[in-house]
Formats: sequence, C-alpha cells, structure tokens
Amino acid sequence: MRATIAWIAIATISTLPCASAFAQSAPCRQVSHDRGTYTVCEVDLRKTAVRLYWRRPDGTPYSYLQSLPRSLGGKTEELLFATNAGMFDPNYRPVGLYVEEGEELVRANTKSGYGNFHMKPNGVFYVHGDAAGVLETNAYLKLRPTVDLATQSGPMLVLNGRLHPKFDRASSSLKPRNGVGVRNPNTIVFAISQGEVSFDAFARLFRDRLKCADALFLDGGSASSLYVPAGGVGGNLLPLGPMLGVFARTAR
Repeated sequence: MRATIAWIAIATISTLPCASAFAQSAPCRQVSHDRGTYTVCEVDLRKTAVRLYWRRPDGTPYSYLQSLPRSLGGKTEELLFATNAGMFDPNYRPVGLYVEEGEELVRANTKSGYGNFHMKPNGVFYVHGDAAGVLETNAYLKLRPTVDLATQSGPMLVLNGRLHPKFDRASSSLKPRNGVGVRNPNTIVFAISQGEVSFDAFARLFRDRLKCADALFLDGGSASSLYVPAGGVGGNLLPLGPMLGVFARTAR
C-alpha cells in the first residue's frame, strides 16, 4: 500500500528557499505553535470553491498538482492552492471513501489493518455547498450526509474536541505531517508542518491554536506538499492519487 507516500514534494516546505514568502501567499500563512512551525491555509466556503481531482476524462490520474485546472471557467475563479486529498494505493486509487462531484467513486474502507489509515478512529472530510465537516468514519456512514465531495483518511486528529486516544505526548515518532480541520461549517483549515512533529503536537495545533473541534490527518512522512501558483513554489515530483483544489469563487 502506498498510503505513506501520498504527499510527494519538490522539497519539504521547511527546506524551500522561498518558504517564508510561500507560506504567506494568501490564503496561506506561517503559524508557530509549541516549538513547531506550520503553513496554514484557511478557506471560507462562502468565498471559495473546493474540488476533488483524481482522474482526467480519459481515465488517467492527474498525478501532479501543477496539472490541475487553473480555473473553473471564470476569470475570477482562479486556483488559489492545491494539496493532496488523502492516501492511495500503488495504482493511485484512493484507499478509502472518495466522492467527487457528488458521485461515489470508491467505497468507504472499514477494514482493520496496519498503518496510519487504519489507526482507528479514522474519518471522512466532506463538503456540501457552503458547509464542510469532519466525521469519524462510522458516524459518517450512519449519517450518510448529502455531499459534493468526500475523502476518507486516518487517523482522526481531533474528535469532538478530544485528541485521538492513541496519541502520546512523549512520542519520539517525528515526521512532517499534514491535515484538515473544520472550525465552523463555513471554515476549513489545512495545515502542513514545516518540520518533523508528533501526531500529538499536530493534533494540538488544530485543537488549541486553530480552534478546530474536529480534524483529520491526510498524510505525512517525507511527502508533505502544497502548491500555490501565485507563490511560484511548490508541487510534487512523484505522482499522487487524489488531490484537492481551492478556487476563488465568483461573487454572487
């Protein structure tokens, strides 16, 4: 399974020569918390459009953040930033639930196994209209909300204001990590560490600094990546599976 390499970058953000300017490219900024430094990108769904991408119309994976559409068709609907959208297998297929434009392309994965994805509880990030959410997988499957997009990953970082029960504040497992949280129904927060951090520290960033009662780990290791066209830095060197793009929305 390729779940541990879903974020491949030209370089880790902390080593990029333009990291400071890159991190400050709207809607992204640099945030320091508890001896860690992160790139944080906040999304207001009333002003932006979020899309998931996996395969082109001909069935081949997009593979590279730089290959995603630069707009949604309107001059003001420009791509603000793009990230990976979760873990994938050697064929670049999402390992868990994947819903794109309201269509379920991959079913939810409730199996037990090894690796971060199976560190239960895992969860689902989803968007419908101007509202977003993060739910534990079984809660999502029980609720079955109407969604425009959804992606399953794991583990949950924060669940109803509580950290994942398996996280250890004294853990020596330090890696670059990235994830997504929801502050309120209209506000999504993406974060990527600019260095190596523990799961516990990363989860506390979302809960204590970013004020997200629910947050989900997307991936990490040596593969943390973010693409901001306006910053001129970022992207991925090796192919990815599912990806997510955030676009400026035309005024309504």
